[in-house]
Amino acid sequence: MNVGITRDERFLKHKTGHHHPEHPKRLDAVHRMLDQHFQNRLIQIPAALATLEQIERIHSPAYIKRILKTAEQRLTSLAPDTPISADSHFAAWLAAGACIKGVESLMTGTCEAYFGFVRPPGHHALPDKAAGFCIFNNIAIAAQYAMDRFALERILVVDWDIHHGNGIHDIFYNSDHVFYLSTHDPMMYPYTGALDQTGAGKGTGYTVNIPIIREFTDDDMLYLYQEILTPLIAAYQPQLIMTAAGFDAHGDDPVGRSRLTRKFYRNITRLLMHLRKQTGNAPLFFALEGGYDQRALADSIFDMVTELTRPPSPLATLSPSPDAAKLVDRVKTLHSPYGFLR
Repeated sequence: MNVGITRDERFLKHKTGHHHPEHPKRLDAVHRMLDQHFQNRLIQIPAALATLEQIERIHSPAYIKRILKTAEQRLTSLAPDTPISADSHFAAWLAAGACIKGVESLMTGTCEAYFGFVRPPGHHALPDKAAGFCIFNNIAIAAQYAMDRFALERILVVDWDIHHGNGIHDIFYNSDHVFYLSTHDPMMYPYTGALDQTGAGKGTGYTVNIPIIREFTDDDMLYLYQEILTPLIAAYQPQLIMTAAGFDAHGDDPVGRSRLTRKFYRNITRLLMHLRKQTGNAPLFFALEGGYDQRALADSIFDMVTELTRPPSPLATLSPSPDAAKLVDRVKTLHSPYGFLR
């Protein structure tokens, strides 16, 4: 596939303090890896600022005004876990704009897969509240742009960050145009995303929350995604597949406390490449969320981009645990009335 990426040094100007896990060095590590292994092999999609109107499709004017006022302060905090600097508002605005450019590049055929190496992350951001290191909800803004600009009616958002993406979840909970699927540790922030939260109103059945246990291995998680995504994508037929690409479920991550390895990220990418064929090759969109061990982050992204830039390999043979098989059965039973996971 033709793979587009956005990387921009201006994302590094978002300062969070020397000891905060969401540090500019995360992107430094990714940039070094890209320079070493993918020079001239990827399509460079320049970042551009989102418009005010595009941000306002998701966030309230009062909240946006609050973010802009932080430019007057050298250091401040939007939430106890979300410190920012005077340039953070610009980086956040640029991150949202980069994701919009990514959607545009996919829908106009510039590339078939896109990866936005952006920060600050976004999946916890609510319409009027920053949280969990997030300021603007990058994927929600980009998904809304895809609906507004390209009249998309079926967008699948897959969130494999170890933390539940409560912002994306809540923003589209009543929508039948965005299907949100999240796997997450329910014992970690923001402690949301219960199994029986399946959407409301027109969005009933369009949310799949899968709380996982920390003992799950690569095979457990891949089995879970293979068993859930295969019928879901076949039934829903998404026009765009968006991924909240967090890497804090890696076993080396200082925040996630899980057991996954880089092999999971390689193989979940391979699975998406296979499953998109069921949809007439829906574009693949990835935006960086969590992942706080620099080596694990860079290695996992290397494996993902390597998969995206070569023909799909056969799917891995899996040996899931009984716990993973039971969880899949619970999810399918709960969602069987909605017709997507049969």
